[in-house]
Amino acid sequence: MKTLADWLAYCERQHTKTIDMGLDRVAAVRDRLGLRFAGTVITVAGTNGKGSTCAMLESIAMQAGYRVGVYTSPHLVRFEERCRIDGRPIDGAALVPHFEAVEAVRQGTPLTYFELTTLAILRALAEAKLDLAVFEIGMGGRLDAVNVIDPDCAVVCSIDLDHMEFLGPDRESIGWEKAHIMRAGRPAIVGDPLPPKSVVEYGEKIGADLWLVGRDFNHQGDRQQWSWAGRGKRYAGMSYPALRGANQLLNAAGVIAAFEALRSRLPVSAQAIRTGLALVELPGRFQVVPGQPTIVLDVAHNVQSVATLAVNLDAMGFFPRTHAVFGAMRDKDIAGFLPRMVPLVDEWHCTALPTPRAASAPELAALVDAAMAGTGRSVGVHQHASPTEALRAALAAADPADRIVVFGSFYTVGGVLEDGLPRRAAPHLT
Repeated sequence: MKTLADWLAYCERQHTKTIDMGLDRVAAVRDRLGLRFAGTVITVAGTNGKGSTCAMLESIAMQAGYRVGVYTSPHLVRFEERCRIDGRPIDGAALVPHFEAVEAVRQGTPLTYFELTTLAILRALAEAKLDLAVFEIGMGGRLDAVNVIDPDCAVVCSIDLDHMEFLGPDRESIGWEKAHIMRAGRPAIVGDPLPPKSVVEYGEKIGADLWLVGRDFNHQGDRQQWSWAGRGKRYAGMSYPALRGANQLLNAAGVIAAFEALRSRLPVSAQAIRTGLALVELPGRFQVVPGQPTIVLDVAHNVQSVATLAVNLDAMGFFPRTHAVFGAMRDKDIAGFLPRMVPLVDEWHCTALPTPRAASAPELAALVDAAMAGTGRSVGVHQHASPTEALRAALAAADPADRIVVFGSFYTVGGVLEDGLPRRAAPHLT
């Protein structure tokens, strides 16, 4: 197999299950590979905010002059986005030797697509001679493949209901799973302002150095600036992070706490923090595309993240009409989060997505109709074969002053980004 595409197709055929919970198989292959990280490792878990947190950690550390590698999942458009070194996605050809190395020591051990690709990326990052490696947990924490690497610092972002068939029926169960990225005697930053008791109890039980919002660090702000205070350290008069959204201050506060907890081994200056937060970029997280009509891209796909999206949309100001391009996985609580968006959307463009997990366009349209029942509002609900087709239809229907929001899944946002940022003809040119 000569190309990354060949290896990805091969990985899809190596296990009968998409998800096979357990770390024994991955840990065995890790040991055969001899995976070791000489630099500092930060692992990030949570229901929402993981990607933003990883991006902020990366941006600040790069501004401080460190060599940084990041592993995140899933990707939006290209697989290579999952592995970044010094802010740039790795070249696909550069990953091929690492897949070969994993296969050479696997010895027939069954590994899922996620486990195989994770091991290959971890090996690539381990050999990149990094000062800082940042790993995003894919799902849960305790049994996620990333958790075979011991972090020097754990960050647990907001916790809500998602992947309940694997992680448990409530926040306490889910929090317990995610808390297992913590390690004894090492910093564990809990960014959720109201964390499940299970998270705190697990951290105390194993003797982690817990940093809790309101006890060990906090933040406050007004319309112009914000400040952070922690254990004997304070940053005042900071500009807001470049990432938009109501929850980004929570994520930024946890990021600063992580750097403060690691100050003895990974010092960063106040200027690196300010500049890093000011320059951080992350596609698809309340990303507003300039032009007319306004386009908002957001990968929100569960109740908590869609509720945050609705708050952020409501705070944007007045738009005559809002058009939604909507695609989602069938196993998500679609009926639970649609009521958050119903009051804001005037025209729905439901789209199929290129994965068996996805709900069909007719299924999504039926759920939208059900969510609209009893509201007394009449809106258009359309069905499309792909996100690009849905966006074209929304653009054709929208006036320049309108707004289009693309949400519901990484596949939905990634679908409209396949050919780059959407381009619209400026009114004065047409």
